[in-house]
Amino acid sequence: MSDDGGTGRGLGATAVTGAPAPRPSVLLPTLVTLGALLLLLAIFTGVWTDRLWFASIDYSSVFSTVLVTRVGLFAAGAVLLAGAAVLNIVLAYRSRPLVRVAARRNESLERYRAALEPVHARSLIAVGVLLGLVAGSVTAGQWQTFLLWRNGGDFDVMDTSFTSTDVGFFVFDYPWLRFVTSFGFALLTVSIIAAAVTHYLYGAIDLQARRDRLTGEAQTHLSILIGLFVLLKAWAYYLDRFSFALGTGELFDGIHYTDANARIPAKNILIVIAVICAVLLFVNAWRRSWLLPGIGLGLLALSSVLVSGVWPTIMQTFEVGPSVADKESRYIEDNIASTRSAYDIADVEPQNYDATTAVGASDLGGSQALPNTRLLDPTLVSPAFEQLQQVRGFYSVPPSLDVDRYTFDDSKYPQDVVVAAREIDLAGLDASQRNWTNDHTVYTHGYGVIAAYGDRRGPEGNPDWAESSIPPEGELTDGASGPYESRIYFGENTPDYSIVGNSGGSDVEVDFPTSGGSSSQPTLTTYNGSGGVAVDDFFTKALYSLKFGEPNIVLSGRVNDASKILYDRNPRERVETVAPWLTVDGNAYPAVVDGSIVWVVDGYTTSNSFPNAQRVSLQETTTDTLTATGGTAVLPSDQITYVRNSVKATVDAYTGDVVLYEWDETEPVLQGWMSAFPGTVKEKDEIPAELLEHLRYPEDLFKVQRDILSAYHVTNPGTFFAGTDKWAVPQDPSATASDTRQPPYYLSVQMPGEQTPAFSLTSVYTPNERENLAAFVAVNSVASDPDYGRFEILRTPADRIAGPSQIANGFQNDDAVATKLLSFRNQQDVSLQYGNLLTVPAGGGLLYVQPIYTQRSNVDGSFPQLQYVVASFGQEVGIGRSLQEALEDALGEPIDGTVDPPSTDGGGGDGAGAGDGGGDGGSGGGGANGTDTERALELLVQADQVYAEAQAALADNDLGAYQDGIEEFQALVDRAARLLDGAGGQPAADGQGT
Repeated sequence: MSDDGGTGRGLGATAVTGAPAPRPSVLLPTLVTLGALLLLLAIFTGVWTDRLWFASIDYSSVFSTVLVTRVGLFAAGAVLLAGAAVLNIVLAYRSRPLVRVAARRNESLERYRAALEPVHARSLIAVGVLLGLVAGSVTAGQWQTFLLWRNGGDFDVMDTSFTSTDVGFFVFDYPWLRFVTSFGFALLTVSIIAAAVTHYLYGAIDLQARRDRLTGEAQTHLSILIGLFVLLKAWAYYLDRFSFALGTGELFDGIHYTDANARIPAKNILIVIAVICAVLLFVNAWRRSWLLPGIGLGLLALSSVLVSGVWPTIMQTFEVGPSVADKESRYIEDNIASTRSAYDIADVEPQNYDATTAVGASDLGGSQALPNTRLLDPTLVSPAFEQLQQVRGFYSVPPSLDVDRYTFDDSKYPQDVVVAAREIDLAGLDASQRNWTNDHTVYTHGYGVIAAYGDRRGPEGNPDWAESSIPPEGELTDGASGPYESRIYFGENTPDYSIVGNSGGSDVEVDFPTSGGSSSQPTLTTYNGSGGVAVDDFFTKALYSLKFGEPNIVLSGRVNDASKILYDRNPRERVETVAPWLTVDGNAYPAVVDGSIVWVVDGYTTSNSFPNAQRVSLQETTTDTLTATGGTAVLPSDQITYVRNSVKATVDAYTGDVVLYEWDETEPVLQGWMSAFPGTVKEKDEIPAELLEHLRYPEDLFKVQRDILSAYHVTNPGTFFAGTDKWAVPQDPSATASDTRQPPYYLSVQMPGEQTPAFSLTSVYTPNERENLAAFVAVNSVASDPDYGRFEILRTPADRIAGPSQIANGFQNDDAVATKLLSFRNQQDVSLQYGNLLTVPAGGGLLYVQPIYTQRSNVDGSFPQLQYVVASFGQEVGIGRSLQEALEDALGEPIDGTVDPPSTDGGGGDGAGAGDGGGDGGSGGGGANGTDTERALELLVQADQVYAEAQAALADNDLGAYQDGIEEFQALVDRAARLLDGAGGQPAADGQGT
């Protein structure tokens, strides 16, 4: 009755309320479906636009290879892991006991079984999909490791420890084998857990039973899975033997004495024990007794503790510790040899350089490098480039400029030139001009290259231009290749995307401002290059509208059937995209080559598995003043044990075309990637001759090698262990931030024994924890020279030569220097800025050169101007308006021959100008034309100009500048008189001006 009454009450309640039966909510499935569709749309948009981008620069094969490889690995990983999990769940489910003993029934499990039974198939699919997505994503991320394994070969170099194993095994095979092994462990772990849980849920495992806790089918199933796991562990022990060659240590990386004599033998023992345990587990599948497998697994666990842990610890403590230097000597020697080979410095040997400190003017007269010594600091002159050559506010140059070399018609040797590309800068537009149309269809490109002679001071301390103005004019325009395509659509500061092209309408892109004043109308143009992706149909417009989140791409009339969209325009990023296997140097630099502006980008092949080589961080070893200030890009924090500059790449600034050239023709890693991506890298002999003149030794590679050489210039194991000859890269004395290392400098240097100077990348070392100079290092950077890439290290006598910090302190505390700079220091609105401190071998010693700039602090648009050059040669310090003046001031006598570069139009005397509070002129770019008489006459002409500028300063009541000018004037006249006395002539002017 009560049941009927209860039922009646329930029916009555329904009848009274009239409420309909509840329906399942459709909101959640709708939201899930919508989210999935949006996700698929985003994936499709990204993949399809990537396909269009790669096709636009003829690298479709890279896109397809990467896509097919990643999809294939995703599918393989997903199918294997999900399939294994589902298969083991199904096997466990089918082998469940159909009849369960009532006494063993677990009510909680019964409820779980009842709940799972209706959704068993759907749950199985959900588990498989979830595991497949996770496994596929992980596996797809290993596409580079897979391709190297498939395409890698041998190094033809045997490992120093595993003498029958080629280094190629470690670089190409070992990383993939390690991943496959880890994936195998994950697969078996998931399988064991899935099988065990299923057996437990369906009664094949009863943990409450006193005996027969597992059914026979469950025991067989789990025994086989655990046996496979242990067998895989034996394989992992085998691979572990090789891992010691890639291990890290406190003093050095790679195999140590304890590794070779305890840990590797221990792995061999564990391999045997693991195989035996696996066999016992397989036997247990039909013998069904856990006694022997349990004993075997216990023995394996105990052995791993005793053999892999206790034994090596005892050996390290009692055998190696008391005589570690002797025990590790052989392994230190292996580490030194492997490291020097891995970083391509195996042939680098320091040479003793008995640098003298007692020098005279005659010691410098024969140097051909000094006239080309770079005085312009590429970082400090950047504001001058921008202010004097910006032309309009929507152009800019980078915060740190580049150093290149050009052979001009009137020069015997290539000259060091500071260069910058004049790029578009939307931040320079007025706020009222910032809108989608202007940002993405009007202001689309920069214009031209700016270049200044690196070795001289122009008028008023400004750069002496080799290429300037819009349209460009100068040495580059008038050079061998003639006028060049000046428009820069692809650069380091271009907008994220621009839409160019029209279908017969008016030009809308700002090309360059005319010379009719700030209110004049600019010249307009339309992009006519081959770069960019066509957006000539609604479908493509819609895709890019989604990609950039901008509806105007679909709606604007500026996007027509002739339009193209330019994006991913940074040269480094373009190279990284078409060659994702390269690590790209942090500094791309512009060069005028064959009538075009191209960005030159250095690409590295790296590995973190070169055996017994020292491991370094790319980010740490390449960080210095320039990266700290944003002058060059910071490299990723990847740990590497091997690096080569295997590729030189170019990006055309107008078309965006990317060309990869093979540089190291025998480099095994590059050969592997060329096999994986055939046809993407051109052969080395296809590099154009004019481009070859602008290729140089890359900075980041040099920084890594410099860091390695600070310790690995030592090849004696005993000395290396003691650490008594370790060097350090000094702190940058000209840096405003503390604790930043001095960057390397591109200079033309004439090394001892060489007849001519060579464009080189240079740096110095100090002894570890000391300030004096330990060595000077230079690497030949002339790509066409057979000696390209040859390191020379000049080891200086201990404690004889001052280091950069000591020299910088000496410059700032020298009385003569302080007197020269007094007039600037007395002006509250003028600041002194010290440029890069350069070190140059010359005259049997080492010459230090540092430019000094001044800048007004309360004047809009002010910029640093080069006022003086300070030099130290031997024990003396000198200061002057040019390098020759500074050296003659230091030595107290005229130099036989010329140190200053030849004069150029507009590059003579200077005057102080804005930024220093008046003018006192100087020799600037003035120099010799061959004989002492000609030099004297040139100095007198400069003196005449200096005198006139001094008088102008007096008229402006600038007494400090007037005094400096008169002193400079008298110094020039005295120099001319000394030259004429030596030549037997008389002064050609009375020194009073005209």
